[in-house]
Amino acid sequence: MAASEPTILATSGGHRPGAHTMIEFDALVHHAVELSGVHGRRPRVMYVGTAIGDAEHFTARVTEAARVAGFDLTPLQLFPMPNLADIEGAVLEQDVVWVMGGSVANLLAVWRVHGLDAVFRRAWETGVVLSGVSAGSICWFQGGTTDSYGRELRPVTDALGLLPYGNGVHYDVDAGRRPLVHRLVADGTLPTTHCTDDGVGLVYRGTTLVEAVAETAGKAAYLVEREGDGAVEHRLEPRLLPRP
Repeated sequence: MAASEPTILATSGGHRPGAHTMIEFDALVHHAVELSGVHGRRPRVMYVGTAIGDAEHFTARVTEAARVAGFDLTPLQLFPMPNLADIEGAVLEQDVVWVMGGSVANLLAVWRVHGLDAVFRRAWETGVVLSGVSAGSICWFQGGTTDSYGRELRPVTDALGLLPYGNGVHYDVDAGRRPLVHRLVADGTLPTTHCTDDGVGLVYRGTTLVEAVAETAGKAAYLVEREGDGAVEHRLEPRLLPRP
């Protein structure tokens, strides 16, 4: 089973506190599975925790979240060495890849050492849904804003570039993100940039943005475009997803 065309769900969400577990998958993760078109069997989801150094405690929490959701989870770990003998084969067997947030700068460097930049492009082209939160969102774009280098937000401009836009995450909860996105778009550091409030995701078919979706009411997505020497922002109202 594969999505009908290359598909990315880029988000600032996807997790919530669980009733009987530390976390559960919220509506955005379930929507990534829906986008894959899988039916008649348990969905296969790969969890990639590179951006938080493959923290074992969080891998355990995600494994429990997958059990509750009814997904077959495969963690991809790169520290201290890859846990899978055939990384590309394992990735291509998935319905969905879900990338955790953390340091996008470190994530990109480690992925490139292991050739995952090329692997994920092949997976995207063959219909594996690529998705994730925060760093796991920015990675699919040209770049975005990040605290990977320290407390002061800075641009990252060497992401995988599957999508020809910038990406702004946590747009409503981190006061520094909006003004920095506007400045970076205005001066040409970032191209037109697509941004998400916490709890919002953006669905791309190929490189076309087709829909904004949300697991939290009252949130939005935004397009920030260069206009003259400045930047203009357009609000996109997302479709509210049903609570899983």
